[in-house]
Amino acid sequence: MSKKVIVVGAGVAGLASAIRLQHAGYQVELYEKGSTPGGKMNRIELDGYTFDLGPSIVMMPELYRELFELCGRDPDDYIPMQKLDPIYRAYFSDIPDKPFDISSDLTELTKTIESISEEDTAGFFNYLHEIYKRFIIAKNHILHRPFRKRSDFYNLPMLKKALKLKPYDTADSFIGKFIKNERLKQLISFQTLYIGISPLKSPSFYTMIPMIQFLYGVWFIKGGMFTMALAMERLFKELGGTIHYGKAVEEISIGNRRADGIIVEGQKIPSDYVVCNADFPYAMKHLVKDKRAKGKFTDKKIDSMKYSCSCFLLYLGMDRKYEEIEHVHNFIFNENLNQNLEDIFEGKKLTNASFYVYIASKMDPSLAPEGKDGLYILMPVSNVAAADYQWDEETISYYRSYILNELKKIRGFENIENEIVTETCITPLDFQSKFNAYNGATFGLQPILEQSNHYRPQSKATHCENLYFTGSSTHPGAGVPIVLLSARIAAQELIQDDTGEMYDYSVR
Repeated sequence: MSKKVIVVGAGVAGLASAIRLQHAGYQVELYEKGSTPGGKMNRIELDGYTFDLGPSIVMMPELYRELFELCGRDPDDYIPMQKLDPIYRAYFSDIPDKPFDISSDLTELTKTIESISEEDTAGFFNYLHEIYKRFIIAKNHILHRPFRKRSDFYNLPMLKKALKLKPYDTADSFIGKFIKNERLKQLISFQTLYIGISPLKSPSFYTMIPMIQFLYGVWFIKGGMFTMALAMERLFKELGGTIHYGKAVEEISIGNRRADGIIVEGQKIPSDYVVCNADFPYAMKHLVKDKRAKGKFTDKKIDSMKYSCSCFLLYLGMDRKYEEIEHVHNFIFNENLNQNLEDIFEGKKLTNASFYVYIASKMDPSLAPEGKDGLYILMPVSNVAAADYQWDEETISYYRSYILNELKKIRGFENIENEIVTETCITPLDFQSKFNAYNGATFGLQPILEQSNHYRPQSKATHCENLYFTGSSTHPGAGVPIVLLSARIAAQELIQDDTGEMYDYSVR
């Protein structure tokens, strides 16, 4: 009889881990406290409008597709994708009538860069050249492998590769070596917010995120991102896996330093292995109750770690189509972006805020009533622990008004406030309560240098056998493509421990 694996949480990494292990021959059962798959990759349905709840930008589609190809399926039957061009439109609040379209077509991108700062265009390509070299090192030697023990990182070949990443400069200072124009710098550096960290503090190698967009493009999945969650659920069930919804895991059962099941509704459910997709800090503090099994991740350690920013999201059902707004992804930058970034991470209420507008119904009209659009608006904000203000109705009203007033400056949105027919929102408190995101930090542990790569929590528990972790707070980090890699690592680690067959991480 095949060995039983319990996966805690049906987020992206939980589903992906479950699929890989079920495909490998294990009997996998997945326990999820919510009623639907996907975790933060979920959807909100409101009066005929459908919104992606969280993730919205598809990068590195090969990692999405790999999961289905592994199981002998055609990804196009599960997650039909279309490439976007331009990738996004960028507005600056002081010149709202002069937006910039950012393309992954190199000819068009060059024209745009030249229109912003011709004297920085050569520097832009030097930046691409330099970060591409670092990306190849990270992709082939760091992102797809675990650091189970110190010697996995602290060996001469690995250290030589790691030093080539030049990890000690920040994203902002790295880009500043090549580009002087502030607008152009902002267009390249802001994407570190995709993983919850400011470019002013982020290690420079995370500027590979915009490079991946520029060189490989951005895609849209028909039906929105929740299609991916539903597709993974479908594949897992087709493989014979079982999902238990509405079942909140209260504890990971540990005996003699070995995970042997979970506790749900006061009852123990035994298993041979446990894979935990709950946010790592939350899991260590609330689900792993055996103090010896925590290792160095004591409650005090968890509290002292650095956490990503959070997000405030507005979901607006509108009474018309926004033909004037041509693109799916739109970024509205405040000219005081650096002050905005500092305020987010210092916990201040934002007065110079940048935000993002996603109109999925432009690509898939079925996501809104006929002749209408739904607007998804995301503003990075402080996490709950950092914020020096409370998330109450007054704060929600303040940020809502700020966003709408800024949008009114953009052609097409002049009457936005009068065109809303239905709305809802999500605050950091919701990320904390609905998704067990520690401190409401949407992206988990902040990927500062001291919490990246071998310093980040790894998939295999250090002081407990048969227990594995996956998700955005574990190596290699946050973002949908990266947590899919996290799931791959967790499954490989478990299989290696079970079978004794060493996985060769030097081979792609």
